[in-house]
Amino acid sequence: MASQRPRNQRPPQKSPARTEVGPERLQKLLARAGIGSRREVETWIEAGRVTVNGQPAEPGQKASPADRVELDGRRLDLSATTQTVRRVLMYNKPEGEVCTRKDPEGRPTVFDSLPRLKDQRWIAIGRLDINTTGLMLFTTDGELANRLMHPSHEVDREYAVRVFGEVDEAMLQRLLEGVMLEDGVARFSDITPAGGSGINQWFHVTLFEGRNREVRRLWESQGLQVSRLKRVRYGPAFLPSRLSVGRWEEMNQKGVDDLSKTVGLEPVPLPVQTPDEAAALKRKQRKQPSRPEKKSGGRKWQVSGTRPTKSGRKS
Repeated sequence: MASQRPRNQRPPQKSPARTEVGPERLQKLLARAGIGSRREVETWIEAGRVTVNGQPAEPGQKASPADRVELDGRRLDLSATTQTVRRVLMYNKPEGEVCTRKDPEGRPTVFDSLPRLKDQRWIAIGRLDINTTGLMLFTTDGELANRLMHPSHEVDREYAVRVFGEVDEAMLQRLLEGVMLEDGVARFSDITPAGGSGINQWFHVTLFEGRNREVRRLWESQGLQVSRLKRVRYGPAFLPSRLSVGRWEEMNQKGVDDLSKTVGLEPVPLPVQTPDEAAALKRKQRKQPSRPEKKSGGRKWQVSGTRPTKSGRKS
């Protein structure tokens, strides 16, 4: 007869994936440890903030968890590089928040609203400018963050945008074919009308990269003004309607696995939480301040939970 598991006993959990680590580039090592994204680490090295065994780090330098790596004189804990801890948060960013950890002007940052971590830190997956709202993703896995942001993986981002001005078919066609901006050619991969009339119209637009203010600059290249901009999707992750402005929630196993598979990473089991840890996280979620979204006037619009409809224009 097959053995019976006691009713209240948890099924055995898989342990996080372990990785054999030898010397590797500092950017990759610190990203996997959840210290920061590869881009962040590169800027720290260039600024002379990182040392390895007491010597200033150089671009392209390699290190291992056995080395003494310091950031601003503080030794970094690289033990997390022996296993992958992959957690992801979804956050509905309000206007007025910047996407840096500390702002010299004292403005609120997106990190101010996130739950604190003990041995790791949240890494932002892409940025939104101060006037753009909507979906932001944060993870503890620097490799996941790097792949989701890197142009080679072509992870698409979808935005709901309201433009002020007369929009014609020729403009839309140019935006799909490509427009020369100051930092190169840019284009939308899809444009879908989403309501409005006259000189105030809503569109859902999709692109495969995240250059600075790219959506706004593309519309401005056609003599139009963006009056509202909200990111509603990043790859397979949609902004859920239940997540009000200024609030976050942790992504479940399926959501994290979908993101991982999008960029060619093997799924990793989420860390098992004790009952006390789960209860503490729920308390933090309940205490989050909810901020009403600014009224836009005119026709009410709603973010779809599906990809753009077939009526959208694609190149």
